[in-house]
Amino acid sequence: MPSPAQPADLCPATMPIDLSQAEVSYNPTVDQLIQDCLDLDDCLLASNGAVVAYTGKYTGRTPKDKHTVREPSSEGRIWWENNNPLSPEAFDRLRGLFQSYAVGKKLYVIDTFAGADPAHRLAVRFVVERAYHAIFIKQLLLRPTCEELAAFKPDWTVVDFGKRKMDPATEDSKGDAIIALNFATQEVLVGGTEYAGEMKKSVFTIMNYLLPLRGVLSMHCSANVGAGGDTALFFGLSGTGKTTLSADPERKLIGDDEHGWTDSGVFNVEGGCYAKCIKLSAEGEPEIFTAIRRGAVLENVVLREDMSPDYDSDRLTENTRAAYPLEHIDNRVSPAVGGHPLNIVFLTADALGVLPPIARLTPEQAMYYFVSGYTAKLAGTEAGVKSPQVTFSTCFGAPFLPLHPSDYASLLKEKIERHGVKVWLVNTGWTGGPYGVGERMKLRFTRAMIKAAFAGELDAVPYEIEPVFGLHLPTSCPGVPAEVLTPRSTWADPLLYDVRAAELRAMFEANFAKFAVASSAEG
Repeated sequence: MPSPAQPADLCPATMPIDLSQAEVSYNPTVDQLIQDCLDLDDCLLASNGAVVAYTGKYTGRTPKDKHTVREPSSEGRIWWENNNPLSPEAFDRLRGLFQSYAVGKKLYVIDTFAGADPAHRLAVRFVVERAYHAIFIKQLLLRPTCEELAAFKPDWTVVDFGKRKMDPATEDSKGDAIIALNFATQEVLVGGTEYAGEMKKSVFTIMNYLLPLRGVLSMHCSANVGAGGDTALFFGLSGTGKTTLSADPERKLIGDDEHGWTDSGVFNVEGGCYAKCIKLSAEGEPEIFTAIRRGAVLENVVLREDMSPDYDSDRLTENTRAAYPLEHIDNRVSPAVGGHPLNIVFLTADALGVLPPIARLTPEQAMYYFVSGYTAKLAGTEAGVKSPQVTFSTCFGAPFLPLHPSDYASLLKEKIERHGVKVWLVNTGWTGGPYGVGERMKLRFTRAMIKAAFAGELDAVPYEIEPVFGLHLPTSCPGVPAEVLTPRSTWADPLLYDVRAAELRAMFEANFAKFAVASSAEG
């Protein structure tokens, strides 16, 4: 008979690797994991009660080390220009390496669900070596009840041995880290990186494969709902404001990062939030600030002598993070579902300081900017990114897309048209000049513009069409100086703005030429 540490569904026949020679802690409580983090995993306890963990070399994702197994069941659907292939034989060798590594180790098994909509829920089991990774994923995904745990059968298994460094000379990796997804065997193997965000994004990649095949749009976006039941979506890459802007005291949070859009409405894929916390303050982002307490995890945050978090410090990385369960947000929707959105916001952190702070998009422009996915990668969000870099990440999430962008764009277009959704482009990046010259858009201005857009206050104001991108710009907005709304007027040298704007338009056109979808759209 299996011991309590190894339930029947952990037998070798139902697991990618045999755990019989490991010391397994099966679904420990949050309190148990906090203690293990402190006693066994070199973590610290902040004065606010959060566990503080450090990730070593990798303080962000490493997309170049992410691989998809090239196998018959999924090969014809995968967008291979965007996904590094790995042979089934190489994956089997990797699993064998992980099997050997597991012998004698203390490991944690954490059972979770992905998907607040039961009709599209995925059961995901994690096998991890770090207590910090165990509490991180327990709090980030949906936590099964005791009854659900008793009957839990995983659809997918993620094995995360972050301390097991890879040898590219002999072990089928490109570097010392690897993230390998196998859609045939429904496994993910993560090695060589201790950045816990790789687990979270692996699950999102899985959902980005499965959901569109069911006619459900998977989205890299946050979502909230107003007092009148109006749902809003915020698309954007890391650091553009998805988490910050969706944590609105006047609207209830559905989720901060990953969602699906069905014929009934939207649902959160996750059960927690993963917020950037560089420069975090109680005044600027009170909901996030107070959510960081016992049960939360802080990543790579510097502590002062009194053990209080120094959120202003980027000594280890600018990509400091906080992970916490949705229950830590009082102003939330439970269960984490909402109706069809009335407004969609495309967030961009424009490092060139060219794009307007807000523009109303036509349906054609909406598809153009969705497929373009323009922003700046901010420092620390990926390995090697030290300062903002211009990037085009199609559908606002290229690193997580196993399918071709057309699969996601066609679903979005159909849903926008069917439900008459308003779409806005919002620049949370720079104004008055590029990074290093201009300044970051003030959060209070961005909040005021979004509030006015959602309230319908921008529907009646006059608009002007700016000449470079053809964007429709409101000429006034409550709480925002009029000159801020027109980016050219914020530059000391308007002629230099014209040069930079033309350069950015050329970048858009060159990028968009790669895609066949929405080819008739005008920028």
